[in-house]
Amino acid sequence: MHVLLVTIQIKPEHREAFLESMLDDARGSVLHEPGCLRFDVLQDAQDPNRIYLYEAYRDETAFQAHLQAPHFIRWRDTVKDWYAAPTQVFTCSNIFPSDAGWVKPPVANA
Repeated sequence: MHVLLVTIQIKPEHREAFLESMLDDARGSVLHEPGCLRFDVLQDAQDPNRIYLYEAYRDETAFQAHLQAPHFIRWRDTVKDWYAAPTQVFTCSNIFPSDAGWVKPPVANA
C-alpha cells in the first residue's frame, strides 16, 4: 500500500474553483485508476481554506500512474498559483485494515 495524507492551504479567493478542480481529480482517480483505492477530500471545520486529502494506492506503481493521469495533470496545472502556504505531504504505511483487506469500493455520487 502507498498512502498519503496531504494538507493544503488555499487562498480564500480561489477556494470554490480549487474545490471544483480538486473534485475533478478525485473523481478521475477513483473512477479511472484501478490502483487508486481511496481518494478523500476533506475540508477543515475551523478553516474552510484548509483542505486535507487521504489517498490510498495499491502500491508505488499505482501512485506513479496517478501522477501521469490526465485529471491529475489538469488539476496540478490549474491550481498551481492558488496555494497560500507550502503543501504538506506525509507518506504512510498501512496498518489496519491489512493490505489484503482493501477492496476498491463502489463510488456513489461521483
